[in-house]
Amino acid sequence: MKLLEFLKRERKKSAPVAKERLQIIVAHQRSQRGRPDYMPMLERELLEVIRRYVQVDDDAININLDSEDNCSVLELNVTLPKGSPG
Repeated sequence: MKLLEFLKRERKKSAPVAKERLQIIVAHQRSQRGRPDYMPMLERELLEVIRRYVQVDDDAININLDSEDNCSVLELNVTLPKGSPG
């Protein structure tokens, strides 16, 4: 009987964690909607070019594409390691 109580208790604790993970996945998918197909490849290529000069992690680059009216703005943010020139 204690085993059943233990299993029930674990489910209750894992539900908020699962809900939070699902919210993160949904938010990520929503952010990807309307994003051009070439964006993942563009991110990889930009990261390769940046790495020619400075060693950065894969998650150190963030690219956003915003469109308003007839204008598109590509925003590139790169987190450089400490001690790098710049």
